[in-house]
Amino acid sequence: MLNKSEQGLKIGVIGIPGKWSTEVLADRLEARTGFRAVMDMNDIELHLDTNKAFCNGLDLTKLDGLIVKKISQVYAPSTEDRIHILSHLESLGVSVFSPTNSMGKLINRLSGTLALQQGNIPMPKTRITESVDLAFNIVREFGSAILKPLYSTKARGMVFLRAEDSDESVLAQLEEYTKTQSLFYIQQALNLNGRDLGMVFVGGTYFCTYARVADSDAWNTTIHSGGRYEMFEPDEDLIELGCRAQACFDMSFTTVDIALTDQGPVVFEVSAFGGFKGALDGCNLDAAEAYADYALKIVRNKL
Repeated sequence: MLNKSEQGLKIGVIGIPGKWSTEVLADRLEARTGFRAVMDMNDIELHLDTNKAFCNGLDLTKLDGLIVKKISQVYAPSTEDRIHILSHLESLGVSVFSPTNSMGKLINRLSGTLALQQGNIPMPKTRITESVDLAFNIVREFGSAILKPLYSTKARGMVFLRAEDSDESVLAQLEEYTKTQSLFYIQQALNLNGRDLGMVFVGGTYFCTYARVADSDAWNTTIHSGGRYEMFEPDEDLIELGCRAQACFDMSFTTVDIALTDQGPVVFEVSAFGGFKGALDGCNLDAAEAYADYALKIVRNKL
């Protein structure tokens, strides 16, 4: 229902036009304000000579805000260029959700990991090297390990190296990995008992937690690999861990990936954007509505 105090506010959504998470967020904003704009970063044109930015004829500098639901279909170094464009819009007075400096830290897996490390957040054992020989020694020390690309989502591009793999097989996979990656990000594989957690935060405030339960044939729990969502009720200590992890950044909306292991809970990562499906299917909560409410509140207070 249109809200008189919000009518006339213009908050656009940057995402993948036609994708559910992008469109549902635009739906929630339109229902509150009467304004709808869904944009693909590929269609944005920045005019540095006039300090203007356009998308399909819409002047983005005239908007009250932009919510970045998805900045690109896949993460890559070029994604950081898009962050710079949004940062310039931010400098011109357009509210960007999440702040570009925060998003930028999470596009690259290494920079996000280092921020968590500096925040004393428990994580799986993680090693970084450019050397194939050192990477081989790390994998053998860890037993089973996972190679993680610096730019990826939903476990895409990850390689699971098992303790029972032969030396020849491990070396061959490491050599193959160097064809697409310049650096090895190696994380010890832990026993997750087929489940990990997504803890959702809106504006730094705890919202809900859902579990991702792996398909019986998959080594990871992602929905992309056949996993499913379930409700999960965390205790206060676990929520406190999630709060500390997301506080390493300043995200308007994010999901903290947590696993319960034999050594205690560990954090895998904090999401640059976070999804709405887990909260809806796992907890029956409308995270898109909560995010729209948060952004509108910030924009109203700014006026």
